[in-house]
Amino acid sequence: MPAPSDAKDNTPLWAGDLFGETHLAPATVAPPAKWRQLMPGIAISAIVSAAGAWFSDHYGMPIILMGLILGLAMQFVSADPRTSPGLEFVGRTCLRWGIVLLGFQVTLSEIGALGLGPFLALLVVMSAAILAALVGARMAGQGLAIGILAGGATAICGASAALALYGVVGRERVSQAQFTLTLVVVSVASALAMTIYPELARVAHFDARQAGFLTGAAIHDVAQSIGGGYAVSNAAGAAATVVKLTRVALLGPLVALAAVVIQRFDSRGDDVSPWKALALPPFILAFLALVVGHSLIAVPAVISANALLLSKGLLLLAVTATAMRTRTDLILQLGWNSVLPVLAATATSFLVAFAFALWVIQ
Repeated sequence: MPAPSDAKDNTPLWAGDLFGETHLAPATVAPPAKWRQLMPGIAISAIVSAAGAWFSDHYGMPIILMGLILGLAMQFVSADPRTSPGLEFVGRTCLRWGIVLLGFQVTLSEIGALGLGPFLALLVVMSAAILAALVGARMAGQGLAIGILAGGATAICGASAALALYGVVGRERVSQAQFTLTLVVVSVASALAMTIYPELARVAHFDARQAGFLTGAAIHDVAQSIGGGYAVSNAAGAAATVVKLTRVALLGPLVALAAVVIQRFDSRGDDVSPWKALALPPFILAFLALVVGHSLIAVPAVISANALLLSKGLLLLAVTATAMRTRTDLILQLGWNSVLPVLAATATSFLVAFAFALWVIQ
């Protein structure tokens, strides 16, 4: 009597089955655990981010910019479906925790130390940058959401603010390619500003407070803004730190305002109440809670320093994963007008900040 066989490959079902257990095996292989699904994307993000950190450390390039460039160069890895869950996880979860940890870097007392006059001047600089981005987007034939994204990134803290605002603006309003291009242009503009603005402050014979206001109010990235101040003097660096961290503390209110404006003028047919639109994402609420908590409870310097290091690492992972998920051919198709909002906001923030530093900040 012939042995029973599998119809597909004619193999006897009991062949090699010494204990008669073959029939107990599942017909299909169980899917891997969730963490195993995430590991390929997380691993490649970590490797590329580490390479970006190495290049930044050895060649003096901004670390976020290096992560973006290397991520775009490694875009082909996203074509492998095994990397998709991990890249999505890194781009979303690491971003949120990176922004939350920025709350360890600012206190309400530091904002109060800025003074009413400089604080109001800073609000004018930020408002002018956002308005210029909106005008630039309109001139370039782009939507309101792109203007808000570019203006908010310029007004607050560069790539970190852009990542936070993107969660409110939504992918249906700003394409992944446009978003990545905005990140690249903001990072490049910030790097150039860190090099140029301190020299302009010296040419204008600014004192430490004036130079600190200029670099703290007009340079996008946190580290580059503070570094630009210290490039003038230690006193200017201390002043730039207060100004810049005040901008960072305003990230939460700006995200809330952006949500309301988007819902009011670009709702895409969504019927959402104004109060629901005003609700902040949980990670922004956590950021604000840390700012308040840090203001009320003294945190050891070592904790703040390690929190800043971890925040930078998480944000680097997020921008690298975002770049790897972006098709470079779509970026090239966007055209020069796609960078106009960021350029308009950058130029305007510098001119307004320079004017305040020259005639108001004493």
